[in-house]
Amino acid sequence: MRIEQVLAGLGVVLAVEGLLYAIAPGGMRKALSALAAQPEWRLRSAGLAAAFIGVALAWLLTRA
Repeated sequence: MRIEQVLAGLGVVLAVEGLLYAIAPGGMRKALSALAAQPEWRLRSAGLAAAFIGVALAWLLTRA
């Protein structure tokens, strides 16, 4: 995996997140409030799962 691919992926993530805030700021505020109310173990578990899925997906897409 080249650095250009990593940066392209980061750009896509930032674009999608930015669009969510632009399209539905109230919904994002509610989602962040709900997220803040979660216990640390749940946030940590969800973060590790998301990281694992992201790395696996990136690996699968760049295997060629």
